[in-house]
Formats: sequence, structure tokens, C-alpha cells
Amino acid sequence: MIQSLFILSPTGEILIERHFRSILTSRTICDIFWSRASESLNHHGGVSTVLGANPFPLYDSVPPVMEVPDVVSDDVDGGGASSSAGGNGGGGGSLYLFHVLRYGLTYLAACPPCIGRGHHEIPPLLVIEFLHKIADTFVIYFGNPADESAVKDNFSTAYQLLEEMVDFGWPLTTEPNALTDLIRPPTVLAKIQQAMTGGSSSILSEALPKGTVSNMPWRKAGVSHPNNEIYIDIVEEIDAIISSNGVVISSDVSGSIQAQSNLSGVPDLLLTFNDPSLIDDCSFHPCVRYSRFEKDRIVSFVPPDGCFELMRYRVRANENDPLATNLAVGNVPIQVIPRISYGQFGERGGGGAGGVGGGGGSTSGDVVGRISLSVSARSISSLIFSPSRKGPLAIEDVTIVIPFPKFVRTANLNVTTGQVIYDEAGKIAKWTIGKLDEKLRPQLNGSMVLEDGDNKETMASSLYASGGEEQPPLFVNWKILLASVSGLNVSGLSVTGEHYKPYKGVRNITKSGTFQIRCH
Repeated sequence: MIQSLFILSPTGEILIERHFRSILTSRTICDIFWSRASESLNHHGGVSTVLGANPFPLYDSVPPVMEVPDVVSDDVDGGGASSSAGGNGGGGGSLYLFHVLRYGLTYLAACPPCIGRGHHEIPPLLVIEFLHKIADTFVIYFGNPADESAVKDNFSTAYQLLEEMVDFGWPLTTEPNALTDLIRPPTVLAKIQQAMTGGSSSILSEALPKGTVSNMPWRKAGVSHPNNEIYIDIVEEIDAIISSNGVVISSDVSGSIQAQSNLSGVPDLLLTFNDPSLIDDCSFHPCVRYSRFEKDRIVSFVPPDGCFELMRYRVRANENDPLATNLAVGNVPIQVIPRISYGQFGERGGGGAGGVGGGGGSTSGDVVGRISLSVSARSISSLIFSPSRKGPLAIEDVTIVIPFPKFVRTANLNVTTGQVIYDEAGKIAKWTIGKLDEKLRPQLNGSMVLEDGDNKETMASSLYASGGEEQPPLFVNWKILLASVSGLNVSGLSVTGEHYKPYKGVRNITKSGTFQIRCH
């Protein structure tokens, strides 16, 4: 399975290195991978130090699986060059590199091309999913985001987690409840103790968690809560590409059911929906009895303790459904109209521009650009609101990420609502609007100064000649409570196996996924 695991920083530095078999994979494969990834580095910086996590990856167009030559690796037992027989060694063999990118960190797994004498192929999705599971576990332990600084502050805990999660290259313990029983999450008190004693900040359990030897490894034994309650959130995300005049070019709706369970004992839950035919392409938490859902379209499960994702799904597309048609013609709840120009007809700046930006304003002789954005909420949309919702439409947590091309030196931006921050190093601006209703019409206006050079007018004119294709799209984030796209609702949630009557809360949330606004 996994021969070695590396975690790379946004600059390619090896933060974590762990070998699970008797072969030490050479670090040269990390150099080979990074040289290929560096060919398509995103100039927006992946993770901006000013704006926090942004939707731009660190590198583009790198395949999730690639085959590389296996340079000579050291055998732990023999101390010399390992044999390349069966693809498990170095010197003439090859390795498959699987990688995922999370919070600027690259999780890189090196796997041999075959396993054992049967030459069975490695399941690629299993390795990729396991790498995501490691990243999710780091978020649970180190907080969100689990970036480079978080890993550096918790080196010992990271290595201990990998020791428990992987056994000889195969996934072993991946459930958070079992892991937290084995390795306590780092706390402030534990870090103070580490500073005073020089020991580890994590606390290892001397007893094996009871859940690891039961038929329900996802649930702790002997769970007790003073108040028994469970909360269910039906979260639907809209991935869409919108033209500059507000027309939906493409869209897709995916959903997930997030749960927070604070139930004592071993409760058995039944979750039913008002119209389960809306659900398509499901994936479930291991606690769900899949055969029951296939037969009756009922979600039957014994929940883990705490927060977890019960299931994911896609909204079934139906050509006769007017809801899908409405979304296709542009009835999205938020409208963003961008107007961006770069020094058309040799326009030059003649003085400083106020607002947020770096490098001061433009001076005489600089080629400048203009940008303006208008944002509005649309009451007539394809959303279906919950009966408990009262009042007018309100869109919460509205933010717009504005990337700029490489040849933009600086930008000076002014907004009528909220706050805008410009990161000159990453060439990204983030406009935080907050809450948006139908009466509010936020506006952003500003100017840009192009990079110094004799060809800056040529760059601007070529941008117009190409139809503005070099201008990256805007990314819009938003959230609407008590609303859904599909109309999926919970019709019943029953608890059996215990004598108490818990408090049950259910709500719908619609939010943006990858919501892009084209600028041309």
C-alpha cells in the first residue's frame, strides 16, 4: 500500500516524513514532484498571508496521480540499496505518487506499482481518500486551518497520529472518536507542560479504546450527556459559473447532511425525508446501514458522538423540473456585475487615488486600469424557503475575492459597504460585505496601476484583444439560512434503544460552493 508519506510546505519544504515499510524512499521523489508542480505555480500564492485561505490552489494542472522513477532507496534492515523486484524497491523501478492539497500543504504518498505476488493494482481513490482523512484529522486536532504553522507547532502529535492511523502502509484507525481516546488533542495546559518539562504536548492513553474492538468503532463506549440533543443541518452548495451580465453558464448542486450528536448510551436513529427521490449519488458515513437505505430510502444509523458528516449527495437533475430550469436561466439569489478595464486607448494616470491599496497612487505616465463592482440580492430566485422562515431575504457572510493579473502592480479600492483588503504580494483583494438584503446595493470602485516596463501598454491592449481572457474570475462566498435549492426536508427523526426523549433540531442551509463570476 503506502510505502512512504511526505507532507510538503507551500515552498516545497518537507515538514513530515514517515516510512511505513522496510524501505526508506529517497527524498529525491519530493524534488521530482515539486519540479513538476512548480511549472504551474499559481501567482496568487495559494494561501495568502493577508487574506487567509483563498479559493486559488498553490499549483494548477498537476495530476493527482503520477508515475516517477524510483531512485535508489535504502533498506532499513539491510542498510543498502533495496531490490527493485516487484516494483517495491529502487534502482530501475517506479513509484506512484498520490497527492492532495489542503490549506497550502501537499500530502504526498509514495506507493509501489503492485502489491505482493499477485501484482494487484493499488486502488487510487482509496489512497486519495485516506490522504484527505489525514488532513481532516489534523483539522480536528490542530484547528482550522491546519496549515504549515499548525503542523510545525504540533510535530510530535502529527507523528503520533500517523503511527496510529497507518499500519505497515495500510489504513488502520481513522475514526476521530477512537483517535482522541488514543491521543488526546493538544491543549494550552499541555503546551505549557511541554515548555516546562521539554516533553510532548500530547497525552497518550494507556488503555485501548473500547470502540476499536467492537462492531461500532466510530462510537465511544459509555457515552453520557446531561442534556441529550441532536442537531441536523441539510447543507446544499451551488457550484456555478456566471457571466458578467448575470446569466448562469453552468451550475451544479450538491448537498451534505451535517450532524451534531450529544446522545447518551447507544441510541439507534431513523431519519426520513419528505421526498427521497431528490437524492442522487449518495455516499454515507460508516455508521449508516446502507442496505436499509437501498430498500426503504430511510437512513438508519447509530451516530458517533460529537460532530460528523452523515452523508453527501447530489440533487437529481430533472428536465421537467421547473426548479432546475429556473437555476439554469439565472435565478441565483445574488448578482454581481463586474466592470474591469486595463488602460484602453493608452489611458494614463494623473495623480494619486485614495482607498485601500499598496504602493501609493498612480503617477503621470503610468498605465492604469479601472474596476467597479455592483452587488445586489435577488428576491426572485430558485430557492425554496422553510416554513419557519420569517422576514425578507437576507444573505449572510458575503465575501468577494478579486484576483488580478500578473501585470497589475497595485490597486486602490474604495467600497460603500463593508471592508476591502488588498494583498499586494498575492495580487488578490478580498471584499467582506457581511449581511446583504434587497435594499442594500454595495459598490466597489477603484483603479489599478500596471507593472513598470516598456510593454505595459502592449499587455493592456493584448488583454482587450483576447477578450479579457487573462482576467481571472471573481469568487463569491455567501450563505442563506432556512433555504434550499432541492426542497429536501426531514420528515421524521426517531430515536430508539434509549428511554430518554432528546431535543431534535433540523434546519436547511444554502451556500456557495465554487461560485465564479466571469469578468468578460
